[in-house]
Formats: sequence, structure tokens, C-alpha cells
Amino acid sequence: MSKLLIFLLFMPIIVHGQEKLVKTKISDEITVSLPKNFYAMSQSDMAQRYPSVRKPVGAYTNDARMVDFSVNISATQWRESDVEIAKEFFKASLVNLYDRVNFIQEDIKVINNRKFIVFEFESRIEGDRLSLDKKEPIRKYTYIQYLIMNGKTLVFSFNSPVQLKGQWQPVVPEIMNSVKVKNGI
Repeated sequence: MSKLLIFLLFMPIIVHGQEKLVKTKISDEITVSLPKNFYAMSQSDMAQRYPSVRKPVGAYTNDARMVDFSVNISATQWRESDVEIAKEFFKASLVNLYDRVNFIQEDIKVINNRKFIVFEFESRIEGDRLSLDKKEPIRKYTYIQYLIMNGKTLVFSFNSPVQLKGQWQPVVPEIMNSVKVKNGI
């Protein structure tokens, strides 16, 4: 019993230690440190996972293709001085995307000398209650950052199934704190 207890106490350290981060160039202006087993999504993967008129600047997934990191440019335009108003706008947008949202954190943080709007949350999308095909709800753990810069809004998003939250929650802040964006974006 005591060996099991010791293992369970150190398991987060062991899991966290397996996620070696490697500096990754997303574009000429953007770098981030991602787990070494993440790789760039194919065009078909990107189209399937991010169906939008605006394809991501970069999208990465893990070997199991269950955990994603992406960078996109939002269609919304804000001034850097409007970060507080933008935060409330983005929060309302997130709430409208899902049936349920449980915010773990919502903040404005300075990362590498830039102000980021940060949201960490669990979400749930219910299946169609009127359908005969009763699907299980889709539950996700998400950590998302918005950077307003030069009239553009960059969106950095990390997503995993909620069942993997315990594995990823200690690692994601390291990933997001490693984001670097050059002035030329």
C-alpha cells in the first residue's frame, strides 16, 4: 500500500518530466516551446480540426492526435489600449461556443514583455437531445491566450480531452509562457 501511495504522490512529477519542451518556430515572427512529440498538422488535419475561412498560422498535435496547440489570427481588430474591453468580449465569445464553461482562470498577464489575455477552462458540448443517435458530450480542457498587437489579435490555443487535464495542466503554462512574438507581425 505504501509503495502505491508513494507512486501516486510522485506521478505528476513523473508525467511532467516526460514532457520535454523544444523551441518551435511557428512563423518568422512567432516561436513557442512545445513538447518534443508534437508535430505540425497536415493540411487535411488542419482543415478537419479548424474548419474556418482563416486557416491557422500553425497547428500542432501530439502522437496520439488527441492534444492540440494552434496559433491563429482573429478577424477581430482591437487597439492594444482596449485590452480590458477585449477580454470581456473574448470571454463572452467563449461562453457562446459551448453548452457549459467552467473557467479556471481569466486574467491579463505580461509574458515576454507583451500583455496577453488568458483563459483556462473546461468546456462541454452536449449531443443533440432531439436526435435518435445519442452522442456523449464532448468535454475539453482549454488554455487560450490572446495577444493584441499592431491592429491584429493573435490567438494561442491548447486543447485536450478533459480526461487528460491532470497530465497537461502543469505543462501548459510553461508552453504558453514561452510564446515569443516579434514586432513585425
